[in-house]
Order: sequence, then structure tokens, then C-alpha cells
Amino acid sequence: PPSMPALSPQVGSHRDISHESLSLFRLLEPQIEILVLGTGDRVERLHPATLKQMRDCGTAVEVQDTANACATFNFLMNEGRLVAAGLIPP
Repeated sequence: PPSMPALSPQVGSHRDISHESLSLFRLLEPQIEILVLGTGDRVERLHPATLKQMRDCGTAVEVQDTANACATFNFLMNEGRLVAAGLIPP
């Protein structure tokens, strides 16, 4: 049988963010427009292929430090956007 994606991926640092660890966000209905990722105390670069895979699925990705990611998430929610956040504690 096909395996289900992990719905509670263990992401301890930005190095753990991958196409697989973002699978939950691709399963949401309605589909989210924007995924805000908080990478801890500072903005970390993610693998370009991971970002492209999310864009190819129709989801924009915004990568920020976690404090700014929380503020961006709240702002987008208040605008009524379909947004989700993945946050690594600082």
C-alpha cells in the first residue's frame, strides 16, 4: 500500500525543512495561498528546489525569522488570505 506522508514531521532546524516535511501544507483544503515559514532566531536559506516545489503546487512561500513570521502570518490572516505557518521556535 502507498505510504501516507508524515503529518507531524520532526523539524528541529531549517535544515530539516524539505518537500516531505512540508507535505501537510499541500494536503490542506482549501489550498493555502501563502506558507509563512519561521526559521528561528534568524532568516535561513532553504533549498531552492524545496521552494520551487511549493510554488509549483500553487503556494507562495515566505521565509523569515520566527518573530517576523508570526507578525506576517497575523497580518495575512487579518487580510483574509488563505495562509498557514510553519514555525521553528527561536
